[in-house]
Amino acid sequence: MSLARSTAATRIATAIGVVAAGALAWGSLVERTRWTLRRVVVPVLPPGSEPIRVLHVSDLHMAPWQRSKQEWIASLAALRPDLIVNTGDNLGHERGIEGVRRAFASFAGVPGVFVNGSNDYFGPVLKNPLRYFGGPSKVSGRAKRLDIDALHGLFRELGWIDLDNAAAAMELRGTRFEFLGVDDPHKGYDRLDLIAAAIDDLRSDDPLGEESWPDRGAQATRPIVTVGVTHAPYRRVLNSFVNHGAQLLLAGHTHGGQVCLPGYGTLVTNCDIPRQQAKGLSVWRHGLRSAFLNVSAGLGTSIYAPIRFACPPEATLLTLTPAD
Repeated sequence: MSLARSTAATRIATAIGVVAAGALAWGSLVERTRWTLRRVVVPVLPPGSEPIRVLHVSDLHMAPWQRSKQEWIASLAALRPDLIVNTGDNLGHERGIEGVRRAFASFAGVPGVFVNGSNDYFGPVLKNPLRYFGGPSKVSGRAKRLDIDALHGLFRELGWIDLDNAAAAMELRGTRFEFLGVDDPHKGYDRLDLIAAAIDDLRSDDPLGEESWPDRGAQATRPIVTVGVTHAPYRRVLNSFVNHGAQLLLAGHTHGGQVCLPGYGTLVTNCDIPRQQAKGLSVWRHGLRSAFLNVSAGLGTSIYAPIRFACPPEATLLTLTPAD
């Protein structure tokens, strides 16, 4: 190789190294804590209903020293949401509940629902990030058990409803909601058979009676709004929710890809959802039915992979409005 070609190759390699170092610095020092509130409007309410503000939070992966994250989440109480939906992976450290408590203390008295993620059961471990390109991750045998009972106790203190393989109903601003939820599908803890029975029990007690359940598609306007809640947006779970008439689906888990390519987007989803639907608001279709799907890119990362790129940490404020 000539001296000129060798010099050119060296310059190219140096430039690539500088760009990579800059991207790493941006992702780990800046974007990882560039807290972002995403706002979307979702037309799912019956005609004439009052708008309802839903704050969707997910994937805090909280460690006790992460004060900036805790303070930002606490500040969201100023939005005065009508409902909190927490889609799991709150814990990221053995003492993570200390930070979770500080983050959510300001929401006491605000109605809420929650489901578990795998990181509410197990602590983080150091992994090779390239393994995510081979398919969904698995919990390592080295992972420590976390105190999920204490986490549930905290959420009960806040008045939030546990939707892990369960169904529940509530009224918000004159609109009746029913919620369907599953325990973490990523670990295989979801029990869709239990959901079917829970829905039957819930609907048999519905004071509005059989007239509330016309044989119409998921987007049809009706007196009750049905919401499906899961941590990981696996197809089997989303399809089941849609089959049960859900009009809105809420999930987390994907981190939006966490490290994305500008102009291309998410590289991996860590589940079987299409890459294009790994974050943000979209429409999930199954058979002849459909529902709005919001996948949160989440607010945290593993303490062993503290970087985000082209995918800032986020919470979502969904304003539910009457359907057209």
